[in-house]
Amino acid sequence: MSSQIPEITLNDGMKVPMLGFGTYTLNGNQGAQRIHHAIDAGYRLIDSAYNYENEGTVGEAVRRSSVPREQLLITSKLPGRYHSYDKAVTTIQESLYRAQLDYYDFYLIHLPNPKQDMYVEAWQALIDAKKWGLIRSIGVCNFLPEHIERLQKETDVLPSINQVELHPYFNQEEQRMFHEEHHIATQSWSPLARAKDILEEDVLQEIASEHNKSISQVVLRWHYQLGTIAIPRSSSPERQRENMAIFDFSLSETEMTKISALTLSDGRLKDQDPAVYEEF
Repeated sequence: MSSQIPEITLNDGMKVPMLGFGTYTLNGNQGAQRIHHAIDAGYRLIDSAYNYENEGTVGEAVRRSSVPREQLLITSKLPGRYHSYDKAVTTIQESLYRAQLDYYDFYLIHLPNPKQDMYVEAWQALIDAKKWGLIRSIGVCNFLPEHIERLQKETDVLPSINQVELHPYFNQEEQRMFHEEHHIATQSWSPLARAKDILEEDVLQEIASEHNKSISQVVLRWHYQLGTIAIPRSSSPERQRENMAIFDFSLSETEMTKISALTLSDGRLKDQDPAVYEEF
């Protein structure tokens, strides 16, 4: 099946699908099989990270697939313990060796780690790795506006993407507005929040019934209409296909508002506030 997912163009000219596939906890042969299924279903954007310890699994899924490498967009991320310039360069190379890939389409700094305060140094390593052809597009994860403003001030290079926690319980309205003003794409991790909680929301149940869709499909459509790139993870081929079937209906402004109103003052799932949280 060829991908029918709409694309957007990023601030560096790269095109990216508006729906990707998350791979957190998909490891080993079973993980490679599930990622392979996702590619067969039509996903072209595959999200990984050094700290997921599955870059090799993603690379194996790419090799098993009949889809040409150049039609896939593979992402990985730099962990906090390797933010110094030399370590960051080595880690990018190691990420490629693990996956047995010649380049990553996207490489992101996983968290700013503000106490460590070396994220600008890490960013310079990504800038240079892009110049060397190791990465096609560079971005960040979980960066607050002040972190991004500092990157721009000190390197004059803005991220193409900022991947942040974003779901109905934490809609990130202010962060999304900042991204829009700076032409940075918003990518959503944990887009479906906690499945158990989401499935019990009366508002979502009513909207799903109205459209004859699942609650997951409604939430992913909400992401799409917000203009964000969701990267849901699913082990089931059936659910993988279901999550893609969101482009044949639309949510009304009223429905969008109702879903956004589910947000909480701090609806983060794991209390990972980038202003203080450190990842290593």
